[in-house]
Amino acid sequence: MSARIKESELLGKEVTSADMVILGLEAIDKADATRQLANRLVAAGRVTNIETFLEAVAKREEHFPTGIEGGIAIPHAQSESVTIPSVAIATSVAGVDFGAEDGKSNLIFLIAAPANGGSEHLEILGTIAYKVMDEDFRNELLAETDPAVIAATLTREVQK
Repeated sequence: MSARIKESELLGKEVTSADMVILGLEAIDKADATRQLANRLVAAGRVTNIETFLEAVAKREEHFPTGIEGGIAIPHAQSESVTIPSVAIATSVAGVDFGAEDGKSNLIFLIAAPANGGSEHLEILGTIAYKVMDEDFRNELLAETDPAVIAATLTREVQK
């Protein structure tokens, strides 16, 4: 199991919140899905320049698709535009193609980390990747209709 982000490392802020959750995301492609999630991070004050951040995410995505088995995508990047480690989350009935071998992703986690944040984003990524291997956990998030519950569930898992 990966290391966990300590609350003190997040300066008292949660890694995500209800305003960073999109239920029933409708996106034409992964770039659209990523932009919609990044907009939530900007609105929450977690990303200061959306274009710079999206460039970093796209560069990362070029090297290796972030779609993983089980209908999951975990796009992520470090960027000077990120103020604190954060995760925007989306559920999608139709799914979005993030390059997973088994098809589209119905649960998407966009991880944003400061460029000087060291291994924070890898710790968040590792924790999420570990948790989503549990089918019950995935199904719990996909079935949830309250963004605040999704945010609290993810925060609890990442900030142990």
